[in-house]
Amino acid sequence: MWLSYGLLALILVAGVAYSISARKLTVIAALTGAAVAILVFAGAGFTGLAMMTTFFILGSAATSVQSKTKKDLNADQKGGRTAGQVLANAGTAALCGILILVFPAQTQVLQLMIAAIFASATADTLSSELGTVYGKRFFNIITLKPDLRGLNGVISLEGTLIGVIGSVIIAVVYAIGMDWTTNFIWIIVAGTLGNLTDSVLGAVLERKNLINNDTVNFLNTLIAALFMLLLYFVL
Repeated sequence: MWLSYGLLALILVAGVAYSISARKLTVIAALTGAAVAILVFAGAGFTGLAMMTTFFILGSAATSVQSKTKKDLNADQKGGRTAGQVLANAGTAALCGILILVFPAQTQVLQLMIAAIFASATADTLSSELGTVYGKRFFNIITLKPDLRGLNGVISLEGTLIGVIGSVIIAVVYAIGMDWTTNFIWIIVAGTLGNLTDSVLGAVLERKNLINNDTVNFLNTLIAALFMLLLYFVL
């Protein structure tokens, strides 16, 4: 047990130091991320931590791809991500970690919800960051009519497929740490649904300045988690 705690502490210290030094996160955001990681670890162990780390690494790498192009489109992240953005993407996972501690009998479903959350967050980040760069034709997710690259609610086939791949990667991490069952498929489905929900919210609400991007990110992960909860009790 002490070895696990020591390894966790080492991972967290290294993650915080790298995030701040590489300007991926602000100081407060890095510390917030560490707190979230502790709660995710408390609920889902090293598998949960691995999913969160995978999301962070893939998201950071995707953000760095052709950043100048995305800056010109106002689609990039300026400076380090804030604590609010960390909570928007991973706050629901932290909440699930707390619920596991309070309701240990529901550990399995809550761990699946954590997987769905990170699948959705990863799919959203990769599809928006890389879809903006590698997409060929862009259209509004609501009207299905051609629209401008980089605007809220605008997607591409390439970006959507990249998002699915992101969900697959998180599902693989979960399956390696937990088990290889049909849950693998449902994590991908939940992640993809969350990603598409993000685009719908962007087109309907964010574009009208009714909600901001942090709210959109929080809602897409929440919906992915709730969809997984529904699947767990229906199937």
